[in-house]
Amino acid sequence: MKVRFWGVRGSVPVPGPTTVQVGGNTPCVELIAGDLEVLILDAGPGIRLLGLDLAQRKLERMVAVLLFSHTHWDHIQGLPFFRPARSSANRLVILGPRRLGQTLEQILAGQMVDSYLPFTFEELGADLIIKEVHNEEPLVVGNHTTVLPRRLMHPGGAFGYRVGCQGKAVAYASDTSHPDGGLDANVIELARGADLLIHDSQFTPEEKLEHPGWGHSSWREAVDVAVEAGVRQLALFHHDPGRTDAQLEAIEAEARAIFPGAFVAREGMIVTL
Repeated sequence: MKVRFWGVRGSVPVPGPTTVQVGGNTPCVELIAGDLEVLILDAGPGIRLLGLDLAQRKLERMVAVLLFSHTHWDHIQGLPFFRPARSSANRLVILGPRRLGQTLEQILAGQMVDSYLPFTFEELGADLIIKEVHNEEPLVVGNHTTVLPRRLMHPGGAFGYRVGCQGKAVAYASDTSHPDGGLDANVIELARGADLLIHDSQFTPEEKLEHPGWGHSSWREAVDVAVEAGVRQLALFHHDPGRTDAQLEAIEAEARAIFPGAFVAREGMIVTL
């Protein structure tokens, strides 16, 4: 299984000279499983670059599964610019939660109206299949890939995903928090024994105390989950938009001193499991 990071930032895109090394696009991660299924985790604006890359692979028919952790804007705003979604030759299966009484399709279509864009959700030409998922509902993708959603602590609700294929497992826990003085058991179980845990690390421990109820974790909590769950590698993810490259490098060094398998997720980085 290969994991490629197309967007690693949280909240809002922040291109510029102080973020160029780690990247400024919001969450988007590609997983290429052993049976060549393409899975995409969230659709921040980095998904535009992923779409261009997929076009270069010259697939006769692209079949991809897009998993939304939740539908806050930094996780969905790249979808209208994902080029494969505009071709009738392709199929895109979109999975994610219902929120605030709206269907997943209504939420995604709501950002694609003439007040914001010159085209609508209905004008996307790909064969779109949209399914709302439920907590701990097992899913099967292709011949060998399994997906298990698990509910996370985040305002309005969010899902983490555990993706398994041929003995390898990736746990994705973007936009998650932990209770004061402890760790969320759901995240521990999601990550248990995973080859790679991608975990929210927006805050420092001090910042986490200053932002109760924001639904994000500190990098230290991410490290503690990795240790408790016995994962092999930890990708610190969903970086604060104000965090510079230099500051993230310092956090990476601190995290590695506790858990040597930790690293800061950077745009363009490929991890092979």
